[in-house]
Amino acid sequence: MVKDTGVQIKGTSLNNCHILFAISGGIAATESIKIARELRRFQANVTILMSKEAEKIITPLAVSWASDSDIITDWDPKMKQLEKYDAILVAPATRNTISKHIHGIMDSPMMMALSSARGSKIPMLFVPSMHKDLFDDPVTSDLISKLIDEGSKVLLEKENEGKIKQAEPVKIVAKLCNMINSKLPNRKKIAITLGSNRAEIDSIRSIINTSSGKTGWFLSEYLYRHGHDITCVVGHTTVSPSFYLSDVRFCQSPTDMLDSCVSLASSEDPPQAWIHVAAVLDYYPIPEVGKKTSGLDEWNINLLPGPKHISHLSPLVNGTIRIGFKLESNVSNEKLIETASNQLKKYNLNAVIGNMKEHIQDDNSSRGIIILQYGSSKILNNIIEMC
Repeated sequence: MVKDTGVQIKGTSLNNCHILFAISGGIAATESIKIARELRRFQANVTILMSKEAEKIITPLAVSWASDSDIITDWDPKMKQLEKYDAILVAPATRNTISKHIHGIMDSPMMMALSSARGSKIPMLFVPSMHKDLFDDPVTSDLISKLIDEGSKVLLEKENEGKIKQAEPVKIVAKLCNMINSKLPNRKKIAITLGSNRAEIDSIRSIINTSSGKTGWFLSEYLYRHGHDITCVVGHTTVSPSFYLSDVRFCQSPTDMLDSCVSLASSEDPPQAWIHVAAVLDYYPIPEVGKKTSGLDEWNINLLPGPKHISHLSPLVNGTIRIGFKLESNVSNEKLIETASNQLKKYNLNAVIGNMKEHIQDDNSSRGIIILQYGSSKILNNIIEMC
C-alpha cells in the first residue's frame, strides 16, 4: 500500500542518483509537485531549491509533500546547494534565471548552486517556460545558445496558446534519465519497429494485422530512460506512449515501413542495434482502383506475399545487434520455441522473443520466451525482463 507521501515505483533509471531540482518563479512552478513525484517514481534522491519568486506561486509545504524532503529556500550554514549532485534540473527555467546563470550572478542559493554545478561540470537540464514574445526576443535565443554551448541540455516545447509551455512532467523526467544514463558504457543507437501494418483493398477499405504497439512503446521508453539513442519506426497503433521521442517515423504500410528501415540503415549514422517488434503484414493485396461496389454476393481478394523485413535488411545491418519477435496463437511452449528458434537461425539474429497472443492478453500468464543464439531459452514473466 502506498503511503500518503509515497509513490508507485515505475523504474530504476534514477536509482542512487542525487538530483537537485531547482524551481524558479514562472507560473509553470505549479507543475513542480508532479515533477518531484515523477522523479521519485524512478528512485531519484531529490533535493529541492526554490527561488523567492517560486514561493509566491506554490508553497514550499506542497513541494515538500511531493518530494518527501525539506526545501531549501534561503541561505543556511550547511550550504546543501554546493553538495555533489548527479544532475541539476531547472524547471521552470525563466529567462531571468537563465540570464543570471549565463552572466554568473549569484544572488540566491539557487544561482550559487547553478554556478557551482557549472564549475564541477555536473550535467544540467533547463526547461524554459515563457510567453512567445519573450522567447522570440533575440536575447533569449542568444541565452539558450550559450546554455547549449557550455554543455547544458535544453528541453523546449512548441508554441501553444501564445506561450512556450513547459514540457509534461513525464517527458521532463525521461529526458533527465536519458541525459544522466547516456554517460554509462555500452549505450547504443537503437532502431525499434513497432505497431501493425495496414494495406489498402480499395480506396476506402483496408486489412490490418494484430498489434497494439504497447510492447514497442514500452521498450522504446525504457531503453531511452536508460541512456540509449532511440529511433522508432511506427506502424498503426491503438495505444499511445507516455511521451513521444524526438525521432519517431510513422509509416503504416509494410512497404513504407521497410523503406524507412532501409533509409535508416543506409544513413551516415546507422543504428547499432535493431529490435523488430512490429507485426509486419506477410500478405497483402494489390488494391482495386476506386471503391469496390457494395451489395455484391462475394468479393474474392488475392493476397500476395510481401518482403520479409528482417531478411531484406540483413545485408545492410551486418555486425549490428538484432532481436526479432515471433507471435503465435494456440500452440504449446515447445512449438513456440521451435518456430522462434527457426527464425533466429534463418536470419542469424542475436535473439528472438516468442509470444503467444493469448498470453499477451492475459496479465496472469508469462509474457513470452526468449531464445538466444547459443540455444538456451528463458520464460519472461513480464515485459521488463525483455530489457
